[in-house]
Amino acid sequence: MMHTPDAEDHPPVAAVLMEAREAYDLGYYTQRLADPELLKQSLAVCMIQIPLLVVPVGGSRRGGYYPVPCLCFGLAVRDALRGRPGFPFVRVGWSVFSDHGCVVEWGERPPMPWWPGHDETTLGRFYGYSEDAIDQYTAAQHTRVPTTPPASCSVFSPERPLV
Repeated sequence: MMHTPDAEDHPPVAAVLMEAREAYDLGYYTQRLADPELLKQSLAVCMIQIPLLVVPVGGSRRGGYYPVPCLCFGLAVRDALRGRPGFPFVRVGWSVFSDHGCVVEWGERPPMPWWPGHDETTLGRFYGYSEDAIDQYTAAQHTRVPTTPPASCSVFSPERPLV
């Protein structure tokens, strides 16, 4: 289902940058990043009254990823991050994960699932996660019960991928 800002049920399109401490998911990244110093340069992006963290590239973190509910929000987030230190080559595209549509990415392009040698460990290292966080994530994936992606235009899924 394609959403447009003119649709009656579409929320107002805005992406407001805030201090990282305002992000609802700051604790998630604090516990998982290999280089917590990146949090000092991180920002919260507030869409639909929900501030979520965007972490810049640096150290072992070569790229970043931010799911958006539809293309119009992706363009707003891209424009807000463009030109900011730690957020090079900001772009909007389609997610390779089945539970997301549009995404905003920055930094290098992530390894794709169909590339030789791709696995969760490679992807976790690409996004700068600690070895402990990667181990916990991969262990949980092997015991996970598959879920059906939501049909709504929400940035929240049953589970957030390790990105």
